[in-house]
Amino acid sequence: MADTIKGEYYYGMGRRKTAVARVRLFPNGDGSITINGKLIEAYFGTRETHQATIAAPFRALDMNNTFTMTVRVVGGGTSGQAGAIRHAVARALVRMNPEAKGSLRKAGYLTRDPRMKERKKPGLKRARKAPQYTKR
Repeated sequence: MADTIKGEYYYGMGRRKTAVARVRLFPNGDGSITINGKLIEAYFGTRETHQATIAAPFRALDMNNTFTMTVRVVGGGTSGQAGAIRHAVARALVRMNPEAKGSLRKAGYLTRDPRMKERKKPGLKRARKAPQYTKR
């Protein structure tokens, strides 16, 4: 479908938690978003918050529905994938228009969110939860 689009595009890669997204922005598009071969509505279902997360960099620059976007995303869950796509879109927009870097950085879309799930430690029940202490 949208993978058959030829021509110039702007590339960006973004990460969030364990998700990695690679985005191609095709200028003068119809505003369609294809994620792993599916339309955004089919991929995220009824989660409108994820769709709004992905479109946030466009709203920050007042560029709604001016691109056709194809996305390859792997790893993580739906929330991490949406954050990774937002990060990748912001990076692709900076490649297209370097003057937009300041406003996207101010909105926080270019900063890689470093928060990850902490590993479980030996002797503990979870990452930090210790067994109950008994005095006697």
